[in-house]
Amino acid sequence: MERVVVALGGNALLRRGQGDTYENAFASARLAAEKIADIAAAGWEVVVTHGNGPQVGRILLQQEAARNTVSPMPLDVCGAESQGLIGYLLQITIGDVFFERGMERPVATVLSLTRVRPDDPAFRKPTKPIGPFYEEEEAKELTAERGYVMKPDPHGGWRRVVPSPDPYSIVEAPVISALVADGVIVIASGGGGVPVVDDGPRLTPKEGVVDKDLAAAILARDVQAPTLLILTDVPNVQKGFGTLYPEDLSRLTAEEARKLLGRGEFAAGSMGPKVEAAVRFIEAGGRRTVIGDLELAAEALEGRAGTAIVPA
Repeated sequence: MERVVVALGGNALLRRGQGDTYENAFASARLAAEKIADIAAAGWEVVVTHGNGPQVGRILLQQEAARNTVSPMPLDVCGAESQGLIGYLLQITIGDVFFERGMERPVATVLSLTRVRPDDPAFRKPTKPIGPFYEEEEAKELTAERGYVMKPDPHGGWRRVVPSPDPYSIVEAPVISALVADGVIVIASGGGGVPVVDDGPRLTPKEGVVDKDLAAAILARDVQAPTLLILTDVPNVQKGFGTLYPEDLSRLTAEEARKLLGRGEFAAGSMGPKVEAAVRFIEAGGRRTVIGDLELAAEALEGRAGTAIVPA
């Protein structure tokens, strides 16, 4: 069987326009589970990774609401909590779909740590906004009390910003590889994984957010998957997105994609990180990255949908 890393975007657990409820999250996880089962049924070894933005944001909001009652946990702990939350939803829904289809493939969630470099420039200049909005006075209090870096947000109010360092390896990759080789569907590296730095024999957690798409590329490389499938809520990568004449792209070489990135063709907050991750995976030896719609996951793997990014 050939191996694929399936990277689920934020729409996997929270569709556009939906309320942030358990019922909606479960229904969205069930949809993702159907698509993952389609891929597994076609004979693929499957590793699933996912975003966690709305979920970790909710955890941070809950912490702030209860901060006078219970002690807030640091961001690395909140990230780990979100991995458990989302992993649980995906694990039970994938298991349900497999049972209904008469498929016998075990499913397991691996809480994952992602290595980053201690001298990454991101630690000197935090830019990733997280958590709730604050009034300026409260933001200054949090800076004094907790050492948070707070910045004005363009949407109003103030927010905490944290580093977003580049990942370079997934700590649990050998374990994930062994499980997948034994036929397990593995859910791993959720939300980019918890960032850690090597400190002699220890792994020291760092407060920050690793981009989930870049982490997916590292995960795919580390578990020796020839294919990385990045699923979102649009059918293709487009050139000229948002203009009067957008152009769907069905195939790009990594070199062509890198040139388009350099010209600013893909937005930094949406398609840009996905294309960057796709190119990095190919440059690291991957055979193919496909970016496409969750609804057409199996078709994208078969080359009938999505945008394929390949070596020259």
